[in-house]
Formats: sequence, C-alpha cells, structure tokens
Amino acid sequence: MREAHPRERVVGVDFYVSDADGIGGRLREEPEDFVVRERERMDPEPVDSDPGSYPHVLLRVTLRGWDTNDFAGRLSDDLGISRERVSWAGTKDKHAVTTQLFTVDGIDPDDLPEVPDADVAVLGRTGRALTFGDLAGNEFEVRVRDAEGDPAPVTADLRAFAGGGDGAGDADGDDGAGGAGDDAASDDDPVTVAVPNYFGHQRFGSRRPVTHDVGLHVLRGDWRGAVLAYVGNPYDTEPEDSQAAREVVEREADAAEPDWTAALDAMPGRLRYERSMLHRLADGAGWREALEAVPSNLQRLFVNAAQSYAFNRIVSERLRRRLPFHRPVEGDVCCFAERETKHPKPDPDRAQRATEGRVDVLARHCERGRAFVTAPLVGTGTEFADGEPGEIEREVLAELGVERGDFALPGEFESTGTRRAVALPTDLAVGGRDGDPVFSFALPSGAYATTVLREYLKTDPERL
Repeated sequence: MREAHPRERVVGVDFYVSDADGIGGRLREEPEDFVVRERERMDPEPVDSDPGSYPHVLLRVTLRGWDTNDFAGRLSDDLGISRERVSWAGTKDKHAVTTQLFTVDGIDPDDLPEVPDADVAVLGRTGRALTFGDLAGNEFEVRVRDAEGDPAPVTADLRAFAGGGDGAGDADGDDGAGGAGDDAASDDDPVTVAVPNYFGHQRFGSRRPVTHDVGLHVLRGDWRGAVLAYVGNPYDTEPEDSQAAREVVEREADAAEPDWTAALDAMPGRLRYERSMLHRLADGAGWREALEAVPSNLQRLFVNAAQSYAFNRIVSERLRRRLPFHRPVEGDVCCFAERETKHPKPDPDRAQRATEGRVDVLARHCERGRAFVTAPLVGTGTEFADGEPGEIEREVLAELGVERGDFALPGEFESTGTRRAVALPTDLAVGGRDGDPVFSFALPSGAYATTVLREYLKTDPERL
C-alpha cells in the first residue's frame, strides 16, 4: 500500500491500494480523450404531451469542452429564463466529450437555441425535473497519452483488492476474481477490479480544492470564514491574476472598513461566483447572504464536499488499519443493493449491522454483490457503526470539530446524510489507440472515474 500524492492528501485521500508503479501519462489532452455517457433511467412522455401535466422538456445533450454548470447558464441565458429552471442528474467535467440528460422547465422545444459544441436532442416531456443522481451510472472510455510502463501489474493488484486478501494491495495468491491479472490488462475482455470509493479531486476543485473548507466553515457557523475560503484563499496552482485578486479580498477583509468595490474591480470576470458574492458584500449584505449569491446546487455542494472529505478520511483510516473492504468486520453497517439496476449501489433504507451473529451471513451477501460495506456521508440522521468501524467514524468527526447536529442548517445547506460503499468495483478493459492505453469501464452514479485511473497513473491529481 503506497502513500498518495501530497495534493491528494489535502482532500483526505491518503493511499493507493496498488503497490505497482504507475504508468504516468496525461489525461484530457483533447476532449475526445475522455468520453463519458450517462446510463439513463428517465422515461419521458412524447414531446407533444400536455405541457400542463408534463412541463419539463427532456434533452439529451452531447457536449465538447463544456462544464455542466456553464452549459446550463448559457442555455438559460439564450432562452431568457432563470438558470434554476435547468436541471441535470450529474455534473460532468469540462475537458471531455460528455453525453447527459437535462430537463428545462416551461419552454417550447422549438425555442431551443443552437449552442456551439453542443448537440441537443429533444427526447420528450416529463412531469418533474431531473434531480442530482437521477441516472443509473456512467460509461467511460479514457485514453492516457504518453504513458510509460505496463498497466497489467496495477490491474493484478486491483483484482486482488476486489476479492483477495484482507490487506489493501494484497495481490498474492488466488485473487478471487477469476484468475491471474498479469496478462488481462492487455486484453480487450473486461476483468473485475476494485478501488477504494474515494471522492475524486474534482469534487473539491481540481486546481483549487477549497469547497470542503467552505463547507466545514458553514457547519461551524462561520459564514465569514466560508465566504473568504471561497473568494479569498489564493492557490499557487491558479492564474496569477486570480491569486492577486484573492489577495485584495483578504486585505480588504482585514481592513476596518473593507472596500468591497475595490475587491470586485480586481476580480477577473471569469470568476463569476466570486464576483456574485463580492457584489452582495459591496451592496451591504451580510456574510451568509453573500454565500447564498451562488446557485443552489453550488450551495449544496459546499456541505456535500465537507461530507465527502470526512468520508475520504474515514476510508483512508480504514486502509491504514488494513480492515477489509469487500466484506464486513463486526460493527460494520452493510446496505443491500438497490433493486433492478444495472450498476447496483447501496440502498440506505436496507441497512443491517454486522453483529457477531450476522457478520458471516453479510459477508456472503457482499461477496455475491448483493450488499456493500458502507461508511457514512454524515448528516443529521447518521447512525454510526459499532466496533472499530464506528470508532473510526467518530474519531474523524471529532478531529474535524463537526457533530451530526451541525448539519441542521438553513436553506440549501441542510443535510440528513446517507451511506456510501467503501469499495468501488467495476469490470475494466484496457485496449489501445495509436500506442496509448485506453481504459473502458462503467461506474454507478456518484462514483469518479479518476478514482480508478489514479491507481494506474499515480501522478499529480492536476494531471487527472
């Protein structure tokens, strides 16, 4: 088990489970190097259905080089409607070719604009908007440019982690996943691998990972700290004009009479969310009102990122203690799989504790893919595990200075919490294109492709 890259440790990701050397290389040199397609589960009515009963127009959109939030903003601007009327199931990366669903409330499909680098198809109408996670999963095809070395040893380690020994990265002997992995990575046939189900770096900000810091300030009731963590707080990985503007923000924040107009003048136009907060401060608003200037989905993301950071810390500690991921230990909370889904994930409403008398039974369910070992995304309704897993969960929350009751927050910041699998299995195939490896796999909603790929590249997360 290898220590993670220092930049990953900032977001609670402490280890690789594969001991094999990475292949290096680069992702997303061209958008076509990273292709993502949603596996849909929305069944629309015909487009000519009654708009009164089915007010939302369902779109399938293929984007090249578009951030999901940016496309939603462009679409709403061109339609002359509020951005809050545009909804989607999953946020996709800008540096990719992505195919995903959107719903737009209360429009005529004939009014849809042409948007550059966006192919828009009208699928029909629905009675409700898409909500976050409203998809079965995502399919990925990812090319790694200028890789060095053989991915097969990494695949062997990840096959062992999917069902081998108790220790992370234990690739010795029979891996329990259908045979040796040394030559499987060169074949186009998929093999079952698994990785820790970390939240990827982009959850926190790829270049400037601060969203969890904002969320932690919110949970502690420190609205000033939350705004300054987002608008100030310069990082050396961002452009120089952004760093300079954030330094102006911090200087004004420390002044007896802050000149927020000066900070606004310094902030580049591309940083529109920062500018929205500064506009409110310049108009005399309070800190909480300033934070609420950003879209509602971003407000939710702040607290979600804090939950994700705590989850990553819990997973890392489980790895440090070499507890198994593919089967429970006494005290774990297991969730049975969602019914009738191609990419099953835990159903938090079907949870059972691995008591002394149940641990072996639940282990068999986990080995057959019918249940998952889980850890909490902590909220007001969280029930901690027992035994050593529960000890880990409580210790991480105590170290962060956060309690369950802190999630009883106003507006979009409230969260009841849920549970998430600690392991992320997938069937993975490694092909090739012009001498570069191409990884093909599918993941359930809420999982990150970079969580799989980081094990292969073992590089700075900025290159993921």
